[in-house]
Amino acid sequence: MQWASILLLAGLCSLTQGQYDEDSHWWIQYLRNQQSTYYDPYDPYPYEPSEPYPYGVEEGPAYAYGAQPAPEPRDCPQECDCPPNFPTAMYCDNRNLKYLPFVPSRMKYVYFQNNQIAAIQEGVFDNATGLLWIALHGNQITSDKIGRKVFSKLRQLERLYLDHNNLTRMPGPLPRSLRELHLDHNQISRVPNNALEGLENLTALYLHHNEIQEVGSSMRGLRSLILLDLSYNHLRRVPDGLPSALEQLYLEHNNVYTVPDSYFRGSPKLLYVRLSHNSLTNNGLATNTFNSSSILELDLSYNQLQKIPPVNTNLENLYLQGNRINEFSISSFCTVVDVMNFSKLQVLRLDGNEIKRSAVPVDAPLCLRLASLIEI
Repeated sequence: MQWASILLLAGLCSLTQGQYDEDSHWWIQYLRNQQSTYYDPYDPYPYEPSEPYPYGVEEGPAYAYGAQPAPEPRDCPQECDCPPNFPTAMYCDNRNLKYLPFVPSRMKYVYFQNNQIAAIQEGVFDNATGLLWIALHGNQITSDKIGRKVFSKLRQLERLYLDHNNLTRMPGPLPRSLRELHLDHNQISRVPNNALEGLENLTALYLHHNEIQEVGSSMRGLRSLILLDLSYNHLRRVPDGLPSALEQLYLEHNNVYTVPDSYFRGSPKLLYVRLSHNSLTNNGLATNTFNSSSILELDLSYNQLQKIPPVNTNLENLYLQGNRINEFSISSFCTVVDVMNFSKLQVLRLDGNEIKRSAVPVDAPLCLRLASLIEI
């Protein structure tokens, strides 16, 4: 096998057809024997910081209990802590609170997470209209007990955490200043077309782990949106149009069975797409569905595909494990196979399919010359 690695490293371009015929699958075994580290497709956000909530000193005020004597009661509710070295932050988390306390006007960061709060009463934030972050995740808030205009006066609000509650509807209206909206782990069933209207500065929207069946065209106006997570819902269709600035799209664990032709062309910055654990078949995919030059990583694992869908040569990571694929079509990766035309694919997962190693064509090493991991 030593001659194989030498030829591989020297460039497969010079290999002749006769050399491929002698042992057409040595290169796959060579790749399997290398110690490769590759992206885990089930890491929730591999391209984001691992800490989901901004409590670190790099982003916002640190939690500094006991650093200095507590402020006077008139400056801070007795149920909370307001560290003097961070005078604009108020920590009321993990206190078994059943209500929202008074918020002093100087506050910009308020943390009410992991309590038993069931309502956000009208006017509760009217005294602190300069708020930037509001953390209300891990409570018992229901949609019927959120004041209709409770957020509308917060014209500087950037991050709102309402995940892990009991919401059944999208909250609103929301301020145009919002940049991150966390609504995951609720019971929201639909996203009306006007639910996100005016949120032109929103960059990240987390709606995963809900009961959403339809989103319609509600995402089209989010011109600054970079990350959209709709995973773990009940969607049968992809959203009607994607934002042009989108870079990360998470749709895994839904019931999506079709993706329109050229669906991703409206998002020229899109890099990462997850559609694993859906109901996709080859009949539900057009020829150019995934032929997007911007996409670097595509996860189509655990669907019902029987053939490898055509992908762009710029794609670097393709996950197809757990399908019903029974053939290896080199034209899915390279329309022309020669010295100058080849795929940039580095990771290809085909394990858990009906395909056999003997089905790999002899010109596969020439097309997939940059691959560092191929699992069959």
